[in-house]
Amino acid sequence: MSSSDIITSDELTGAAQQSTAGRLLFILKTRGPQTISALAKLIGTGAENIRQQLQKSVTEGLIEPYATEKKAKAGRPVQLWHLTEKGNNQFPDTHAELTVALLRHMNSLDPALTDRIISLREQEMLAGYQAKMQYMSALEQRIDCLSRLRSQEGYMAEWSKQPDGSWLLIENHCPICAAATACQNFCRSELNIFQTILGDSCKIERCEHILLGARRCAYRITETR
Repeated sequence: MSSSDIITSDELTGAAQQSTAGRLLFILKTRGPQTISALAKLIGTGAENIRQQLQKSVTEGLIEPYATEKKAKAGRPVQLWHLTEKGNNQFPDTHAELTVALLRHMNSLDPALTDRIISLREQEMLAGYQAKMQYMSALEQRIDCLSRLRSQEGYMAEWSKQPDGSWLLIENHCPICAAATACQNFCRSELNIFQTILGDSCKIERCEHILLGARRCAYRITETR
């Protein structure tokens, strides 16, 4: 069973103490576009309540609808709701302005300094992950642990087993997005971390990337032996 099968009470802990608006934002962030009926089922309330809250969020510029090519029973296009850029910005990007400013100044002083700092960060993260996984040998167990650790760091991570036997590691949020946009070596470094921590018995490919316009970052993990 993967970590993405259901919305658990733990996943909604932060949003559950908010209004329906907070829950809607959380679900659309972690689950992607949804219909009104799906949102009502996930939150446990009536469709009319969801509809009213969606309209309020549309007015605030946080959520917007779009029609799909798929037809409903009545023959009309299925309407899905998703987060706008403003809605996505409700989720924290850790010390964004300060981080970008520091990166800019470091690059102006010595471009190699930025790479050195990213390398040191990579080593520090690897040491922390390895300490948590030192007694784990099964690949799926390590993927699950990595997902939990990344969630603790604010990445809203989850994983699922795919029909072809591979795994999909998903990060629904990037808390260092501003820094990664300013210096994409952060993304390269994190991919290196994943490959190192999961071992050479698997291949990791990034198949979705927030910086390229995707809703999330996703990594396909394939066992090679």
